[in-house]
Amino acid sequence: MKNLSSFLPIQANKKINKWLSSFDCKVIITNPRQSKLGDYRSPNNEKNHIISINNNLNKYSFLITLTHEIAHMMIWEKYKNNVKPHGVEWKEMFKKLMINFIPIFPTDIQQCLAIHLKNPKASSSSDHTLQKILRKYDKNPTLTISDIPDGSIFSTPNGKRYIKKKKIRTRFQCKSLNNNRIYLFNPLAEVQI
Repeated sequence: MKNLSSFLPIQANKKINKWLSSFDCKVIITNPRQSKLGDYRSPNNEKNHIISINNNLNKYSFLITLTHEIAHMMIWEKYKNNVKPHGVEWKEMFKKLMINFIPIFPTDIQQCLAIHLKNPKASSSSDHTLQKILRKYDKNPTLTISDIPDGSIFSTPNGKRYIKKKKIRTRFQCKSLNNNRIYLFNPLAEVQI
């Protein structure tokens, strides 16, 4: 198992190591993935559990993501494939594990996390309020579409240019300057002005 101490708040190391050492688990630190922060794979042909976590997460995001995946592992050990991946059993386990770490987090994260844990989503990325607070602790915070005013012209990391229009429910409507089509953007989509 990879030494995780450099990725976690120091106060979480002992508890995390205890949980991981109770299982035959391999933790892989990966390059950033656009679609997910972490992943859990159950044992296949009697091989070990595999948890992968993106290497670009700040220590608080890393802790939440790793705990999310450990909850999957513990639920799989108890129920195998007989429950939904983010069902009631997983939600209760994730809450139970996260309660151990609440005092570790800064006050602003504690407040958002308390709300998030009432009904955890399948991904902490889906909780835009929590993600916005967590991003404040990134080494190199990025600008997101929710940070810029309506009418702003911006580009995405792939170089395409848009103009921000208005918010539609939870996403922002933006017009492409390349083809005049309208696209919906996640509030946490990274942009450049």
